[in-house]
Amino acid sequence: MADSGADQGYKKYDSYYLAVDPEQDDKATEIKLCNFSRPHMRAFHFSWWCFFIAFFIWFAIAPLLGEIQDTIGLTKQQIWTSNIVGVGGTIFMRFAMGPACDKFGSRVLFAILLCCCSIPTSLTGIINSPLTLTILRLFIGFVGATFVPCQYWTSRMFAKNVVGTANALVGGWGNLGGGVTQLVVGSLLFPLFKYFYNDGERTTARIAELAWRSVNVVPAVVGFMTGVAVYCFSDDAPKGQYKELKKHGVMPEVSAAASFRDGAFNINTWLLFIQYACCFGVELTMNNAAALYFREEFAQNTESAAAIASIFGWMNLFARGFGGFLSDKFNARMGMKGRLLIHTICLAAEGGMVLIFANSNSLVFAIILMVFFSIFVQAAEGTSYGIVPYVDPPNTGSISGIVGAGGNTGAVAFGMGFRQLDYKEAFYLMGFSIIGSSVLSIFIFIKGCSSLLCGGTDEPVGSEKIATLEVPEAPAKASPAPAPYSASTPAPPAADIDDDEMSMEC
Repeated sequence: MADSGADQGYKKYDSYYLAVDPEQDDKATEIKLCNFSRPHMRAFHFSWWCFFIAFFIWFAIAPLLGEIQDTIGLTKQQIWTSNIVGVGGTIFMRFAMGPACDKFGSRVLFAILLCCCSIPTSLTGIINSPLTLTILRLFIGFVGATFVPCQYWTSRMFAKNVVGTANALVGGWGNLGGGVTQLVVGSLLFPLFKYFYNDGERTTARIAELAWRSVNVVPAVVGFMTGVAVYCFSDDAPKGQYKELKKHGVMPEVSAAASFRDGAFNINTWLLFIQYACCFGVELTMNNAAALYFREEFAQNTESAAAIASIFGWMNLFARGFGGFLSDKFNARMGMKGRLLIHTICLAAEGGMVLIFANSNSLVFAIILMVFFSIFVQAAEGTSYGIVPYVDPPNTGSISGIVGAGGNTGAVAFGMGFRQLDYKEAFYLMGFSIIGSSVLSIFIFIKGCSSLLCGGTDEPVGSEKIATLEVPEAPAKASPAPAPYSASTPAPPAADIDDDEMSMEC
């Protein structure tokens, strides 16, 4: 257990289980995956779990769309309209979540979104027309905004030498919920509910209808309970809850409008917005399309199509985290130029894999290609949020929200393509768009950082000069110089931490 140093004003904890950097607002300089202690690792695990459950709520209906189509007679266009609305409604919410994170913190926003969006999820059984399906998916889709507090929370808890890895891990493990949902709802819960409803007298169609109308109560209950738990058993920041920090003058009141304005006026924000549309937007589109694609193109039934589609999401178990890890490693060797380079490579490779996948006619070959396609998608997401924390540290929440909204914007755009075109043409549109977005990296110029082609040098970050992602401190009276950092197992001062020494362990 590490002492955080001399008195720095009010703080909830006098010591931490992780090594921290006092110059970066007591952010952790290491990640211990098997540790669940407050505040750092508790926030880490709640971040990915809440986002995971958000996906469980958000896409619980996706593997059931074929059954809903059979029951109420939906057309392809009506299904894709609901898909587009389901991800499109999140765009505004993600814009709003960014400055809201700067003002209220992630914990409160997670609780509100999960509890509120669990309600329409539980009402899936009332669907009786294309209109009710679309409206319900609109309100359920708001839960996708949890991505912003997910990324903001770990950015608030972890120092610059590990923040890329931390962001990528929680984002990737959260995204894993998309694949798990396909498997759990489509291949496990749906058949189980059909078994319970099979009394020997009902028709097969009636049994299937009763099952899809009631099965989503399960993710709704889990989502609501998770929202309550995250509010009660976690912290907003290393030093405690925002409310207490503001009360004791340690943290000033943040203007949500000013935060959003500063983030939105940075051109790098919008370049990353486009690029994130071409990775996370692709993942959201595949979460909606994969089961239908394998059901229609390869004549699979609902259960097997859902199981195959889940493979795409399962790559999140490691791929997004690996992208963030690579981003941190390239940064240690080449600075921001390294982050931009690996980011560009992942995007270009992703686009190429989409084009190859579009031409696969063999089920086995298509599954293999989808695995590699998915790996590059998730890795590009990880490298994206290895860059975001550096764009404008004081306004990270707003920038995270805007870039995150890019993912949903991309899903809407690609969804329109799948709605109007056949699958092959839609995948071509997707692939060439992704490759085009990779070129935008050469136009990203972040103050104090090197660029992809024009060189430059990276200014010192962290305790050497600035606190990455630190919420500005309120003016305070002069106080004695901080005492030396200490820990039960001595750790080097934060200023001496090598960027290449990325401490991540169990």
